[in-house]
Amino acid sequence: MSDTLADEIVHLRAATPGCARVIHFNHAGASLPSQATLDAITTQLLREATLGPMEAGVEGARLQEEARQWAARLLGTDSAAIAFTSSGSAAWGMAFNALGSWQPGDRILVGRHEWGGNLACMTQAVQSGARLEVIPCDENGAVSVPALERMIDSRVRLIALTWLPANGGLINPAQAIGAVARRHGIAYFIDAGQALGQMPCDVQALGCDVLKGAARKFLRGPRGTALLYVRPGFMAQLRPAQLDVLSAPWDGHAFTPRADARRFETSEVSLALLAGLANALKEAAELGIERIHRRIQRLSQTLRQALGQINGLELRDLGLPGQQSGLIAFTLEGWDAFALKQRLAESGINLGANGTAYTPLDMQARDLPAIARIAVSYLNTEEEIDTLLNALRALANEGHQTSTSTSSP
Repeated sequence: MSDTLADEIVHLRAATPGCARVIHFNHAGASLPSQATLDAITTQLLREATLGPMEAGVEGARLQEEARQWAARLLGTDSAAIAFTSSGSAAWGMAFNALGSWQPGDRILVGRHEWGGNLACMTQAVQSGARLEVIPCDENGAVSVPALERMIDSRVRLIALTWLPANGGLINPAQAIGAVARRHGIAYFIDAGQALGQMPCDVQALGCDVLKGAARKFLRGPRGTALLYVRPGFMAQLRPAQLDVLSAPWDGHAFTPRADARRFETSEVSLALLAGLANALKEAAELGIERIHRRIQRLSQTLRQALGQINGLELRDLGLPGQQSGLIAFTLEGWDAFALKQRLAESGINLGANGTAYTPLDMQARDLPAIARIAVSYLNTEEEIDTLLNALRALANEGHQTSTSTSSP
């Protein structure tokens, strides 16, 4: 197979029903699943309908473990370190709450780009007296590793990083931050929601204790599924707030929490969705994450350059040019981001729009009420990019005319 995936794109798109209906640039919100992923879901549902839901659980459980093996391969770890949850936010919240009680003076260090859902989860710790502190950014807008080093003391209990922020193309230095956390023995959580399925995610190299991400994004998995990695050596420090007969099975004398990551799972799950997830993970592994990453980088760099030539369009990405992710943030003169998204949707072009709540610390720091967001997948083509660019040029002209008429006496 070629490194660029170009030779396979026609086949991959033909195997993805949504590609025939829409031009999809909202992969950071949720991507388009393949027909094989849909078939895996419906096949398991049919088993449940014809054999009985509990009886069909035998095959469903096998597919769940198959998904666990593929997820472990994706993250470079053992399957015992993988749990499945209903969302990335649920995964992060369960791991955070399992850290135990917070005391006045405990410190949590976060990047300025931290996901709003994670910040919301930290609220109770702050109410208990913990201090939430923002790590300064470097000249490119990324989390500054030297600044982080200067903030470390004995009261720091957690370093939390959103690796690829939801509001643009920045790629934070997750591995370098992991080296700091390991050196000082501090718990390190990574939100990899926009990284999973887009770029390599080797948890050993990253040095994280916890990593999570929803599978519906670049992994093209079903909505309602997410991955949670917990470093085996860190597991004993976590006490989940909720347990059941799966996460804490009866050993004949007591209900004892599992020693593996399944202490964060529950006995009742959608085996149909996990069957679909198994297929999506398999497809990503067989294509090769490195190859996927190279294609996304090439397409997004080409698109960024062209967007920069559109009058009235301002790119809002942070990070080093040429070293950014497949998420492209912008604003367009004369257009509200959400109105722009709706207008393009009417033409069969999907993209995203983010308000302040998704990344509140960064959006407020940059005085951005909202951004429009293009998210590129390996499924996208040069022809789709041309169509998007032409649509944005037309809207830029329309927005300019509106602004001119509004400002006229």
